[in-house]
Amino acid sequence: MASQEEKQAQSFADIFDEDEAEKSFLLSKPTCLIILGKPGSGKKTLARKLAQIWKCIFIEALEVIQMNIHEETEYGLKCQELLFKGQSISEELVTEMILKRIESPEVAHFGYVLSGFPSLSEEYLTVSQQIEKIKNLKLKPDFVINIKYSDYDLCQRISGQRQHPDSGQVYHRNQWDPNVIEKHKKEKDQYEEENEEEDKEQEEEETAEDPLTMSEFLDQLVQRPEDILENAEERIGMYKDIMLHPLEDLMAEQDCQYLIELDGNQQPDDLFVAKNKAFVASDKNYVCCYCSFNKQDELFRVLSSYKLIAHRYRWRRSRWGQACPVALKEGDIVMGNPDLAVSFLGKMYVLSSPEALKTFMLNPRPYLLPPMPLPPCKVLVFGPPFSGRTTICNLIAHKYKGKV
Repeated sequence: MASQEEKQAQSFADIFDEDEAEKSFLLSKPTCLIILGKPGSGKKTLARKLAQIWKCIFIEALEVIQMNIHEETEYGLKCQELLFKGQSISEELVTEMILKRIESPEVAHFGYVLSGFPSLSEEYLTVSQQIEKIKNLKLKPDFVINIKYSDYDLCQRISGQRQHPDSGQVYHRNQWDPNVIEKHKKEKDQYEEENEEEDKEQEEEETAEDPLTMSEFLDQLVQRPEDILENAEERIGMYKDIMLHPLEDLMAEQDCQYLIELDGNQQPDDLFVAKNKAFVASDKNYVCCYCSFNKQDELFRVLSSYKLIAHRYRWRRSRWGQACPVALKEGDIVMGNPDLAVSFLGKMYVLSSPEALKTFMLNPRPYLLPPMPLPPCKVLVFGPPFSGRTTICNLIAHKYKGKV
């Protein structure tokens, strides 16, 4: 009878091991996606929205170039030099920057959304060689999203694009063409008449304030050379001749449950909703807490009730308390600064410097995985002169990767 009671008690026991769950997450591969489709099908728009929602790193040629120039990296300085000379940035340099970005610490934690690679240009690598680069990545794409578009519809979409020269913003035909706007307005009015519960006043105000309805603004829009119908048809033809078959082989090798095909005629928001129904990515977001408290205890006491993770579940200290995890990884015990506190996976971490905070937020995994959070071992070797203290110190340091 006692054994049955013990079995019943064990059946309701909580078998969840928080440490094992945290370790499993830290060792897991981040979610990575690649967007494929014909030129002008909206790959970049969808990729940017996915990266924003799922907290992934958006990787695209122009984005990578601008980032390197802004951060004044070695690649960025090369790009600036070429641009100042009026020269174009080579495909080799762009490819190197994209692959370097994929190997960066933040991508190793957050994952990426890749768009525009492989590219139509075969100046540096052929399409097949670019696809091989993707297959050999350390962080291979988990999901392949293919935007499908008929040639006619896509050419009509591209040729209907106009750009505002001052802002660089691109507008589609249904945003600038008065005939299309009027048609949509009539359809909307008809829908509102059938659905009397809709609030018309707010929509009328938004339409009145829309700058696209102003004739002066519409007159400023221009058509880019690549959006001319003949040029669009040529690019799509090149895509079908050069890229289509290699990409079809890539998609054929992909597990069908991780291959998502979307209708390009839908709006970007609708594409995102359709994609959202197909898979769920993990959220690796932080809650940063820059606080002006003088005492660690006061910091944790106040933050323990701030933005609870769940009902009756508060933020907690990390297992190594006030010590900075970045400094620990480097072999030093440095107390953190309460002004540089960040929470991650339900625990509070206190960093010792703005540089340590930035490094930790780029990718916290190296500072949380075993053998962390073990503090560094310090050994004192003493003895009489000429007894071999220096030799033993060097041997111990070499064996355990320490410092003398």
